[in-house]
Amino acid sequence: MLSRWPLFALALGSFGIGTTEFTPMGLLPVIALGVKVSIPTAGLLISAYAFGVMLGAPLMTLALGRFRRKPALMLLMAIFVIGNLLSAIAPNYTLLLLSRVVTSLAHGAFFGLGALVATSLVTPDKRGSALAIMFMGLTIANIGGVPVATWVGQTLGWRSAFAGTAALGIITLLALSRSLPQGEAGKMPDVKKELAVLLRPPVIRALTTTALGAGAMFTLYTYIAPVLQQLVHASGEFVTAMLMLIGVGFTLGNYLSGKLVDRSVDATLILFFSLLAVMMLVIPFSAKSHIGAAISMILWGMMSFGLIPPLQMRVMDAADEAPGMASSVNIGAFNLGNALGAAMGGGVISAGLSYAWIAPAGAMLALCGLIIVILSRRTSPELANDNA
Repeated sequence: MLSRWPLFALALGSFGIGTTEFTPMGLLPVIALGVKVSIPTAGLLISAYAFGVMLGAPLMTLALGRFRRKPALMLLMAIFVIGNLLSAIAPNYTLLLLSRVVTSLAHGAFFGLGALVATSLVTPDKRGSALAIMFMGLTIANIGGVPVATWVGQTLGWRSAFAGTAALGIITLLALSRSLPQGEAGKMPDVKKELAVLLRPPVIRALTTTALGAGAMFTLYTYIAPVLQQLVHASGEFVTAMLMLIGVGFTLGNYLSGKLVDRSVDATLILFFSLLAVMMLVIPFSAKSHIGAAISMILWGMMSFGLIPPLQMRVMDAADEAPGMASSVNIGAFNLGNALGAAMGGGVISAGLSYAWIAPAGAMLALCGLIIVILSRRTSPELANDNA
């Protein structure tokens, strides 16, 4: 049996990346005060990070394609450390914004190359489970990493939160160094060929499905606090507790999906897209009590993050000639879905509807993703057979 230490090191890296990505959301007022800008202006730090992920994913993957995967992943984690240290010492808003972009450059390529390493460590029938283990770090970040970093930022100052995340990156560097196999030497990537692979219809459909799945998730996740406040008159402490329960749901969904995706990628996607759509349609009714909200958040978290392993596998299978590039760009598509979901929720409010309509709006994106998966199986029966 293969040692779990390499997968643990990759999970530790995803834990750090998840922590640094989501922590600013809970520290925006503190950060805004610290660099003397408004809260909406401070919110651009989150947008800048997402933009950096989308831009950095393909560029960093191409730049590091010639390297062995172990030193490439270590270099990406070094960029992560440097970016967080720069955030911790940034004297003003402009430099803080730039430091967040620097940090984001490591995000997509780390998950993309890390997914290739994770699946190479196991037999073909265990690839989904290996991906789930790596992404488990991201789910656990929402349970422990983000709440702890938020508490540190509110208690000791937001700079301490970034410094602590940088320290986590250093620990990950050591874990990667000690556990990952050296791997084969890389070769100069054929940029034209890899970009051509990304333009194939099956790859575009897979990336679009990822964006829609993430969009459904972030339609609600972005506005979870006001939604709970309206539905169940939630206090700040209750919202925090619900965020932790969502993290528990993420972890459970990721684990269950990792087991199912080893059997069938498309069937797992159909299952979780269907359940997510149903869950988001009933949330306005099921989350009207504290117990109902708690159960709803766990189930919604399971359905949302249960999509991640099969979405990643689907893109890698569709772009088997350039799996590293496709895997990295897929993380960019996930962040595009982040922006799509936030815009969808904002559109609901701008239209004069209540926050209770946000979850059903996200369900529409989940249904669109479900339709694409079903139509893809019908138009590409050989892919469906491969995944079955």
